[in-house]
Amino acid sequence: MSRTPPATPATVALSAAGVQFSVRSYAHNPRSGSYGAEAVEALGVDPGRVFKTLMVDVDGTLTVAVVPVSSTLDLKALAAATGCKRAALADPKRAQRRTGYVLGGISPVGQRQPSPAVVDESALNFASILVSGGRRGFEIELAPVDLIQAISATVAPIAGLTPRA
Repeated sequence: MSRTPPATPATVALSAAGVQFSVRSYAHNPRSGSYGAEAVEALGVDPGRVFKTLMVDVDGTLTVAVVPVSSTLDLKALAAATGCKRAALADPKRAQRRTGYVLGGISPVGQRQPSPAVVDESALNFASILVSGGRRGFEIELAPVDLIQAISATVAPIAGLTPRA
């Protein structure tokens, strides 16, 4: 029995591009302190395989950064990877307007306005990774090379240290 995945801009874009993916859903807890940690726990997957999407202002250009939820984003490394000088997390309202997604559900795929994208090189260590599917509690599992191609991303070491609990 085949089940059609919920339609989000991300799933529509991947389907239109002919990219193979699967969806993983869970009941989002609005009191959760970390969307990424919640996904890891709810889905029971290696935290290195679940990637968060961060919108970053890199010298005035909104840029997509995709890093494991088990790590932080190294802003200096991202700036260097894009050939720029400064990077800072984007204003959340600006990120939501640009992408068309809500915080905790920002997908790197199917954004309202495409932005340059950088995926952390650790994604290539896995046959498949999970990224937000465009809603809280909704993840897309796909091959990292397919994600990189779908969003025309560059690959670079942009993950920083693992945050301490």
